[in-house]
Amino acid sequence: MHELGIIVHITKTLRSVAEENNLSEIASVTLEIGEVSGVVHDYLTDCWQYYRKKFPLIENAEMKIETLPAVTYCEACGKTYPTVEYGRQCPWCKSPETYLVCGNECNIREIEAQ
Repeated sequence: MHELGIIVHITKTLRSVAEENNLSEIASVTLEIGEVSGVVHDYLTDCWQYYRKKFPLIENAEMKIETLPAVTYCEACGKTYPTVEYGRQCPWCKSPETYLVCGNECNIREIEAQ
């Protein structure tokens, strides 16, 4: 379960941002999680609920999750397509020469402070 490690990293980042900007409390944090990142949203939420209680800065903060769709690019025909729906092989030209463009991210999109 790497979700706890992600929450630890997010918490460190939030604490750093708060220190740099003289913030005393964070109201919410919005995350962008890629569709094929392997992050289980329920586990991430459970880890957040547990870990945030250790820090007054984020103790009452809400965590919001936005899912980013996975998109694959085909080098053979230059088209993009939804990864989850079609997999590695391009649905247009059937080439296996493809790579993931997005959908594997785990980013902090927005921090709302009070």
